[in-house]
Amino acid sequence: MRGHARWWLLFALLLGAAGLYLWGLVDKPARAKNGPIAITATPLVLDGASPTRTELGALHFLGAWQLKGPSRSFGGLSAIHMMPDGQLLAIHDGAISFTFPQPGAGDIGTVKKLPVLKQTGEKRRYTMDSEALVVDPDSGEIWVGFELLHRVCRYSPGFEKALSCHDWPQMKDWPATESIESMARLPDGRFLVISEGAPAEREGREAFLFARDPTDPGQPAPIRMSYVPPAGYNPTDAVWIGDNQLLVLNRRATLYDGFTAIITVVDLSHMKPGALLMGREVARLAPPVLADNFEGLALDEKDGQRILWVISDDNHLFFQRTLLLKFALPKKL
Repeated sequence: MRGHARWWLLFALLLGAAGLYLWGLVDKPARAKNGPIAITATPLVLDGASPTRTELGALHFLGAWQLKGPSRSFGGLSAIHMMPDGQLLAIHDGAISFTFPQPGAGDIGTVKKLPVLKQTGEKRRYTMDSEALVVDPDSGEIWVGFELLHRVCRYSPGFEKALSCHDWPQMKDWPATESIESMARLPDGRFLVISEGAPAEREGREAFLFARDPTDPGQPAPIRMSYVPPAGYNPTDAVWIGDNQLLVLNRRATLYDGFTAIITVVDLSHMKPGALLMGREVARLAPPVLADNFEGLALDEKDGQRILWVISDDNHLFFQRTLLLKFALPKKL
């Protein structure tokens, strides 16, 4: 990258930091209103240098879109989930949910603020930095991880009611803005929570395995392990894909490369206290391939084919985009 381009990127990043600060002061997400919202999806190619490219590492490219809403209240999406009805559920990092059809299936979605328990209510909604999302396909209950608060909350289906919340003391020393970023529910009901930036004792990032619902304070203390991301990257989301495997989305931002991401697969068959969860690279999102601030993963299955969705958080900044990518997973990774 030429020198003037590096300085422009530095200026953009500094401007973005200032924008995030002002965004918190004005508490813009709190002005979002519950109800319908129109969301447009503009198709994109995966690789601008090779428009017909369909393979990315072990993944097969099925589609990519830039999502836009009618106002700047849309965006800032930190996690996604594919609902049984085929719609995507996304969490805004200001405690707001968006539900919308897959691209090509309609353009009307729904906005809904997450309800707040009275005993855990916050004066400013932006302090409820919602970054991680899990949905039980059987009960429809929803769990959300809040980064700034080091808190996990459980909700009734459709976010109709906040059911329970808990702050785990083991997380109190996690960095406020690099805390609960990734959360996955295993088939046996256990939960795995990975910190974005809290260093583990040996190496990598702290990872906690909960015996059951992490909002239940009556269970044993979580098993402490560590997830080792690719060098220079931080984990931003994770999703269980079966066969004792977890996919983890890892992000990096540098002046030279801008935003890049690496998706890794992790073997979870040997989880125990102190275990190192090592990832193996599955795919890399870096220019000329579509690249941005990728923060969310979702898994779906259609006609026996596993589908992986990836979404980016635009931080409501003019130089970032809300990108939605769709890939086919091979039968084995």
